[in-house]
Amino acid sequence: MGTARSLSGYVIVMMVGLEFLEVGLNTICKAAMRKGMSELVFVFYSNAFAVFLLLPSSFIFYRKRSRPEITLSIIFRIFVLALLSCSAQMLTYIGLGYSSPTLASAMTDLTPAFTFILAMIFGMEKLNLRVQSSQAKFVGTIASISGALIVSLYKGPPISNNVPSMNIANELLSMPKSNWVIGGFFLAGHSLFLALLFILQTWIIRDYPAELLVTTMCCIFVTVLSFIVSLIGEKDPTTWRLRPNTELIAIVYSAVYAVALRNVIHTYVLRKKGPVYVSMFKPLGMVIAVFLGVTILGDILHLGSVIGGAVIALGFYAVIWGQAQQDRNRVEVEETKTYSSLSHSHTVPLLQNKCTEV
Repeated sequence: MGTARSLSGYVIVMMVGLEFLEVGLNTICKAAMRKGMSELVFVFYSNAFAVFLLLPSSFIFYRKRSRPEITLSIIFRIFVLALLSCSAQMLTYIGLGYSSPTLASAMTDLTPAFTFILAMIFGMEKLNLRVQSSQAKFVGTIASISGALIVSLYKGPPISNNVPSMNIANELLSMPKSNWVIGGFFLAGHSLFLALLFILQTWIIRDYPAELLVTTMCCIFVTVLSFIVSLIGEKDPTTWRLRPNTELIAIVYSAVYAVALRNVIHTYVLRKKGPVYVSMFKPLGMVIAVFLGVTILGDILHLGSVIGGAVIALGFYAVIWGQAQQDRNRVEVEETKTYSSLSHSHTVPLLQNKCTEV
């Protein structure tokens, strides 16, 4: 039980750390796009760089470890996963090009809702409102989404005296309305594809528990797919030229974090905790974006950010508590089954011996 608790603690720390890195990725990518970086070519280069990281890592990791036997069914599912991943990456960067990092963080708050619905449809999540753990996860999901919407849409009076640089409201209002709508449409599509990706990834990794290998194969497929799409979509050959500036930093950042590190960690947590648990960390990105804006950029802290952050924190805690209750109940059930099977295995020979003696 103690080991399970410490593992859950490490998982939470890793997932929160990923959300910090996610905010940084959106900001760097937006800066690179303002310098003319192509979104399609960016997806290709990010995955191609990541392949060079993942291939040797997989070779070293599995050199002395046994891996599950791969089948055509697993390969096909990983290819479909790559289609979803390629689509999700392109949608998010195209949407980011039309909008802003703030809107990108806000729109990912739709991911928990999409994931929760899809998980129930595919039988990965059971909603039994008579059980406390299900009640906590359901209420926590709604609270986290509501809190993120409060942070995004409600400004409220200022409660800090920082000199304003660019707060959420100014950033959203400064965008042309048409760009905001187009960007929001692409980013909403990304949230839906990300939810589908979590569901399929969970299905794959529970049948083929090899996180690093699944991530590597998926990355190779995405590289090929994004190369084909980029050749068709980009007619200007100068867009393929790598420049040693913000573009290269964004590509390396995305390759190391978004394609390699994030995918491996997500795949591992999906196998351990399920798709809803992973998606519930997405609303934290909005709070982190506000926190970094206030502490580093000197943005003004508004009441809406505080209220929304508090609601997200409560919802997040409720989901974590509900997941912990489910894990505890599952462990107790498994221990009971193990005890029953051991008792049965010890009892049967005694009865057989007794009958023989008679």
